[in-house]
Amino acid sequence: MSSRQAPAATRALRVLRYLASRPEPSTLDAIARSLAIPRSSAYHLINAMIDEGFVAPLRDEHRFGLGVAAFEVGSGYTRQAPLQRLARRPLADLVDAVGESAHLVVLHGRDVLYVLEERAAGRPPLVSEVGVRLPSQVTASGRAMLARLSHPQLRALFGDQDAFVSRFDSGPTTLSQLNSLLVGVRRRGHATEDGEVTPGLASIAFALTDHAGYPVAAVAVTFSAADPVDRGDIVRRTARTVVTLTRRLGGR
Repeated sequence: MSSRQAPAATRALRVLRYLASRPEPSTLDAIARSLAIPRSSAYHLINAMIDEGFVAPLRDEHRFGLGVAAFEVGSGYTRQAPLQRLARRPLADLVDAVGESAHLVVLHGRDVLYVLEERAAGRPPLVSEVGVRLPSQVTASGRAMLARLSHPQLRALFGDQDAFVSRFDSGPTTLSQLNSLLVGVRRRGHATEDGEVTPGLASIAFALTDHAGYPVAAVAVTFSAADPVDRGDIVRRTARTVVTLTRRLGGR
């Protein structure tokens, strides 16, 4: 069934997406204007969504925010871990192809959180096991995702000096240094780090983006910096893996 055959469902999903993107609850007029739907239609739609718990009315402010049911949907996503399920096979195929360990990583505030690991046979154990958090500006995966954020978003994350936690006294220590580093990441299309997470190990990473271009995760491959590794081959194969995963997520 196309969106033209189910306009109410499409509009309801657009309302949810709009409210989720706002930093605070919105007025009815703002919702109707942003989604280009008649005010009367928006009124009836939002009331139906209030009845189902997806929208919460703030009557004193004449505004509307996300309801408890929307939170339950988000919690269900976390429990089912669809991103990890989607990524497991492509990540395993990537590891088989390059013979090095790979990870799936998400942003968690100013840190990165490792959510999936595929370790190559015979390769050394890494600090980046599932559940580990590291400073995003030091890791290749973090840099790949940070490069996809806007300048205001970066400033919100790294607006003060205390935000720059390093390992082994490496990595950028100011917002200006971080911005300069990310220029190179955007130009290449991928991020790197060499010995900044673990001495002697290097990583290459690409970001996965959603339909709006937001970095939902990153795929990183880690290898010994001393080994005669074909980095160009790792870049190409990792890029193909990320393209596959991005398409599965409906991203671009």
